[in-house]
Amino acid sequence: VSLGFVQNLQIDDSGVVSIDLCLTTPACPIKDLFVQQCQDIINGLEFTRGAQVTLTAQQNEAPTAAPLGMSQIGAVIAVSSCKGGVGKSTTAVNLAFALEGMGAKVGIFDADVYGPSLPTMVAVEDDNVRFVGRQIAPLKRGGVSLMSFGYVNEGSAVMRGPMVTQLLDQFLSLTNWGPLDYLILDMPPGTGDIQLTLSQRLNITAAVIVTTPQELSFVDVERGVEMFDTVNVPCIAVVENMAYIEKSANVEVDYETLRDKFLQVLKERDDIADEAAADVVNSLIDTVQENVQNAGKGEMEEIRIFGQGHKRRLSEQWGIEHTFSVPLVSTIAKNGDSGTPFILDNPSSPQADTYKELAKTVARETSKVLFSKTSRPNLSYLSEAHVIQVDGMDQGTLAPAELRRECRCAACVEELTGKQILNPESIPESIRPMSMSPTGNYAVSVDWSDGHKSLYPYRQIRSMLASKTNDEVLDGNMEKEKETVGSAVTMLN
Repeated sequence: VSLGFVQNLQIDDSGVVSIDLCLTTPACPIKDLFVQQCQDIINGLEFTRGAQVTLTAQQNEAPTAAPLGMSQIGAVIAVSSCKGGVGKSTTAVNLAFALEGMGAKVGIFDADVYGPSLPTMVAVEDDNVRFVGRQIAPLKRGGVSLMSFGYVNEGSAVMRGPMVTQLLDQFLSLTNWGPLDYLILDMPPGTGDIQLTLSQRLNITAAVIVTTPQELSFVDVERGVEMFDTVNVPCIAVVENMAYIEKSANVEVDYETLRDKFLQVLKERDDIADEAAADVVNSLIDTVQENVQNAGKGEMEEIRIFGQGHKRRLSEQWGIEHTFSVPLVSTIAKNGDSGTPFILDNPSSPQADTYKELAKTVARETSKVLFSKTSRPNLSYLSEAHVIQVDGMDQGTLAPAELRRECRCAACVEELTGKQILNPESIPESIRPMSMSPTGNYAVSVDWSDGHKSLYPYRQIRSMLASKTNDEVLDGNMEKEKETVGSAVTMLN
């Protein structure tokens, strides 16, 4: 109620209470839980005889500088990668249809005019391009609106960068998207002028980075996060494609060969007839087959052919906690070529569940970006006191040397084991920050006087402040205990 979610409260003569529950997004991942909680609370009151809860959603206002056709779009989600071939378009398409399945109005804009993927990945219901006044009506697949250069011009574009920027600007202005909760922007690969122009022109709400587990791809993730940070776009999730291949843990047995070996051994014995030997062998084969099936039933082995990935580094260095691993599965590739998104053909598969979890994260984090009133901690260095002051929701001070010793970058902490490489004693107490600046919505970058550069998630800084507070309380309690004991000894003397 205090957050403004509960609206239009009414009670009829029979005691039935009706309310509108206004959520931040129609794709709210816990909307069913909210409805159940409201019903439980209302039905628990003595004077009520029932509860009717109607779900609505807040109307997100597009920025005033938004292109004409995007004036009714609530949030723009960029799906980006810094190199091609990592499954970015596959992720964008399945994310869009997952959000649509959660009740949101969704559109996809394929911004890669050099190699448009959307016409291949999503077969539309009617491929005739129509106009609404002077604007282009987006094509449709189910409830998802679609637009790509490939729909209006066969093949890819052959043109210079400035022309591409103008073309995309025209597409965005002339496409009549109508009211959408989310526009999924399938960005062209890279971090150049086209990507920066799109980020600035479209007022992107948040970004999802797509990568693969290799070390080279992690470098690209860093570049992507830094690019979006320059235009104040928070990166809310990372998708690690081709993370592993799944292999059945069942033992493969050549039962015909095993049967022949058993028969050969039994026939060498004169006291066993051929018919009896065959019966024994059949019984043995059945037993072996049953045991093998039971031993590996439902188990799948993950084989990480491209390495272990970088979830820990993403969390510890950049504060990006929402990372998703999608295995290398042939059906995902086949669906990408067939024109039907994987999540539509395989809605109950584990991989579809991953895309659904990604959609829930995008809905939740986007609402935080749009509606959250919480501010990021503000860090400043007080040179006279030689401390780092933390202001905002979390307040306190940290010693510069203490913060420097907690750096979790690859040069300070071993990635696979988490073992600290940095020797804490090598950091002098006199070390100081030369500059401190936010990186996205989740971390702060610090340039140190020893030439090192560190990234600290706000979560880590909050944890350090809480630990320091607990230590101070514990020290205070110990001092009180000492005073109490001292007073008691004095009285006894």
